Amino acid sequence: MCYLVAKHVGEVGSVALKTTHGKHLSEFKRSIEEKVGYEKIQLVTISRPSAYGEYEPYYFADTEEEFEKLVINM
Repeated sequence: MCYLVAKHVGEVGSVALKTTHGKHLSEFKRSIEEKVGYEKIQLVTISRPSAYGEYEPYYFADTEEEFEKLVINM
């Protein structure tokens, strides 16, 4: 288990999605990066949110669709 986290550079807070490592996660992350670019949105994979205070507060998305929509609208 891991969390995919999206943070808008220069803003407080982030969006997180509980997921698993693997090919699907890699493809999902690349798909989002193609849509939003690399300059303003940082996408990272972390093991546990409590260890990464720099991304707090977290909003936890329930689905990949919700996560993607929130990231695109950041």
